[in-house]
Amino acid sequence: MKKKISLLICILALAFAFTGCNNTKEIQYDPETIKMSCEQVLNIVASGGISDEQVSSMSDWNQGYLMSQFEAQTGVQMEAEDFITALQGWSASADECGQYISHGDYQFKSSSSTLTVIAPAEFSDRAADLEFTFDENLKLESFTVNASFSTGEILKKAGMNTLLGMGTVFCVLIFMSFIISLFKYVPALVDKKSGKQAEPAKAAPAPAVAEEAAAEEESDDTELVAVIAAAIAAYEGTSTDGFVVRSIKRRKSNKWNA
Repeated sequence: MKKKISLLICILALAFAFTGCNNTKEIQYDPETIKMSCEQVLNIVASGGISDEQVSSMSDWNQGYLMSQFEAQTGVQMEAEDFITALQGWSASADECGQYISHGDYQFKSSSSTLTVIAPAEFSDRAADLEFTFDENLKLESFTVNASFSTGEILKKAGMNTLLGMGTVFCVLIFMSFIISLFKYVPALVDKKSGKQAEPAKAAPAPAVAEEAAAEEESDDTELVAVIAAAIAAYEGTSTDGFVVRSIKRRKSNKWNA
């Protein structure tokens, strides 16, 4: 039993040892060679001899040829897309930091997967750090310029971002409040529209009025026929059964004299 426990402890110790070795393993490099490569990359990017627009407009074959020449001059490999990004970053640094003046000594930070080389640089407007990042095969992945801002500038930018964010929110809230305030006019518009649609429907009972007038006229004619028939029967001395009044026509010449 004790042997099994001892064996298990040894296995665990070896596992932790291998894990620690893997984590602490660093990329092997020659500092002087890396320094020379970084200097060459900096000279090519800062020279302004080629722009990111020119590289972007190249065909794949021309970009491959350009990067092969880049490797021949600097001693490091770099993808065309990463080279374009480096050129764009350098152009942006000119607007942010000003004109490049010089840089200090290179500092190396190595891990199991990346090698980072940093050099403090001096520009006309502000200080910055030149940062080169290599992968485990010492292939240059990026070259960036990280500007150094003072505490006041950082707070100023943070305040501007906060002001813009809050201002945008308040503008949206005011616009929403204005839209909501217009809802009170919606019922009046709906009632007005429905009233216009209901007016033609009210004119529909007109035929009923015409029918009522025709019925009244017919009833008036019936009464008039009865009166005339009674008068004729009285004049003749007979009853109304002996004749039938079929129609009554009023002559235009008949006038009532006062």
